[in-house]
Amino acid sequence: MALLKRSSPADNGQVAPESEGRMSLMDHLRELRNRLVKAMLGLIVGTVIGFVFFDRLWTFMTGPYCRLPAAHKLNNQCTLVVQGVFEGFMVNLQVALMFGVVVAAPIWLYQLWAFVTPGLYRNERRYSIAFLALAVPLFVAGAALAYLTMDKGLSLLLGFAPGNVIPLISMDQYVGFLMAMLIIFGLSFELPLLMVFLNLIGVLPFKLVSKHQRMVVFLMFLFAAVATPSQDPITMLALAVPMVGMFMIAEVFMYFHDRRKEQAEAQRQRELAEELDGQGAGPSVD
Repeated sequence: MALLKRSSPADNGQVAPESEGRMSLMDHLRELRNRLVKAMLGLIVGTVIGFVFFDRLWTFMTGPYCRLPAAHKLNNQCTLVVQGVFEGFMVNLQVALMFGVVVAAPIWLYQLWAFVTPGLYRNERRYSIAFLALAVPLFVAGAALAYLTMDKGLSLLLGFAPGNVIPLISMDQYVGFLMAMLIIFGLSFELPLLMVFLNLIGVLPFKLVSKHQRMVVFLMFLFAAVATPSQDPITMLALAVPMVGMFMIAEVFMYFHDRRKEQAEAQRQRELAEELDGQGAGPSVD
């Protein structure tokens, strides 16, 4: 049976002689099962809490819709409609499940990290921890920006309807629109971080990014125009401008990182040349 690499946490990265720091495939599968069970238990607990506090969650989620002008709301009130017998229950389930994923994030992220980290080298662990430490706040910032600007996009879209038309927005449609906005904005804020990560591991050099800088900025605006569900200019700019700003910050980081790496490589080459010259200038042996 194939053996997979695994460092024991007790030996500080040193391989144990008797086991050679390896686990069998079945041991990995059993550990994966245990990690998944713990993650699912955390998700279930979070979902149950979401069911209990659904009313408060729903009040928060409908905030952007309630901020719309009275003319864009049914009976001038913050009211959505239900278009099916099971729609109310399914929306409750969706909201509770989404809340469970967020609340249980520390649990399932830790289980994922505990399963993956034994196979990583020390520098890979350091990069991974830094990546996660920045990825979560960036995703939250993107989702918060989507939440704060969503009413502008809804207002613009609903403004195209004639004055004698009453918008009937169902719970399911609104939740789908809200989640699409939150996820798209959140993931979009991760793109500059992904660039930095690829640069750190040597896949994406600064010179390549600098060479195509204008094209990258154009593609970001194009992505914002296509990816936003509302596809209105306000929401597009709300997504594109922060993305471009973070792209510029990432580009500056990549510049200094590559410059420092080039200087270190040049220093290493000079030391190697001096060492070779010193060996060549030594006394000859008859």
